Amino acid sequence: MKKIISLLNFTLLLGIYSLSAQDLSRAIHTTQTSCCNKNNSELQVKAFYFHATHRCATCEAVESVTRRALKEYYDNKISFSCINKELDKNRYLLQKYNIHGQALILVKGDKKVNLTNYAFMTARTNPMKLKAKIKSTIDSMN
Repeated sequence: MKKIISLLNFTLLLGIYSLSAQDLSRAIHTTQTSCCNKNNSELQVKAFYFHATHRCATCEAVESVTRRALKEYYDNKISFSCINKELDKNRYLLQKYNIHGQALILVKGDKKVNLTNYAFMTARTNPMKLKAKIKSTIDSMN
């Protein structure tokens, strides 16, 4: 009887070890995959437009022209986030990118290009000029 119990205990321990090894292997693979995905996404250019809740015509034009440029030149393959800076849930991004007011920024990894002044000067009066600037900036970042 003792031999049977010992054999059952050994089988049980072997099964637990086998499951633990499989779980560990899955965890390592998942970690490697998420790390690779993170690094891959950090290598892509991202566009962010930070705005207030109440926006003027120029603020709306900056967003609209940026959206059109990204669609026209990059078929929306460049991620574009329009972020209300007055919402608490967006505070992290404001701190991360050091944003204090309305802003149009392009980010790739640790590199950040601020197009805010240029965007506000041209979005309504010369949208083609802003679109060209967005394109040339993104192309220079790739």
